[in-house]
Amino acid sequence: MIGLGRMGANMAQRLLRGGHRVIGFDPAEAARTGIEEKGGQSAATLVALVAKLKAPRTVWLMVPSGAVTDGTVTALAPLLAPGDTIIDGGNSNYRDTQRRAKAVAQRQIHYVDSGTSGGVWGLKEGYSLMIGGDEAVVERLRPIFETLAPAPDQGWGRVGAVGSGHYAKMVHNGIEYGLMQAYAEGFSILKRKSEFELDLHQVAQIWRFGSVVRSWLLDLTADALGKNPTLKGIAPFVADSGEGRWTAAEAIELGVPAYVITSSLFARFGSQDDDSFTDKLLAAMRNEFGGHAIKSE
Repeated sequence: MIGLGRMGANMAQRLLRGGHRVIGFDPAEAARTGIEEKGGQSAATLVALVAKLKAPRTVWLMVPSGAVTDGTVTALAPLLAPGDTIIDGGNSNYRDTQRRAKAVAQRQIHYVDSGTSGGVWGLKEGYSLMIGGDEAVVERLRPIFETLAPAPDQGWGRVGAVGSGHYAKMVHNGIEYGLMQAYAEGFSILKRKSEFELDLHQVAQIWRFGSVVRSWLLDLTADALGKNPTLKGIAPFVADSGEGRWTAAEAIELGVPAYVITSSLFARFGSQDDDSFTDKLLAAMRNEFGGHAIKSE
């Protein structure tokens, strides 16, 4: 396992619990110590990591998408041998995944992409794994996926050729954007209706059981409202990690209307603008055509 951040470390721990031999590499010494404390082994360099693995080697990457993944694959590939496999479990763009797979195939190294969902709860609940790659290679790796998934026959599967796993995860995250935005807007409407003094945590708890909008995201929403009903201390800033943008771009390329996903993406952009020129200009236009008041900063 390369990349022992929180998610990578949790995945390594779940594999260890399942009886797998896990060797971890991370530039941070504390992260390497952490996996050793959980019963795994660690390596201080990529060279040392590969030397400790038995052929055919399987190396799982849990590193940030883009340049970091490129650099890791570029450094790792010359150390591996024909028949070895690299699994990218991060949120890489599927086109980058296809490009990397083609590059390492020249060395007869297999490349598998695993779109991975589950977040910090994956250690306990298991991970949803959307896997792309050669069918025979994925089948050989079945014990790994069965251990990481919620159950051996649930929550994971090969969805197609290399790149398809990250493609499915990309769309998964786009849908996630829309679901989160809908919950946030709905609870905001409830809060704004001061006449009823609604207890948002109570409403969320009611909806969790039997309603058509129940979901794990609603469970997490109820938990958040229970801990902090007024959301005091939380800045109205919502980051976007990239997959929502990629999903919107793919929808445009394919000519697929994606109203909710794109709208929720733009809402996140709006939250990130501390000094919105757009909103200032809107206020100025309303003042020009209707004499509406302008609030000073």
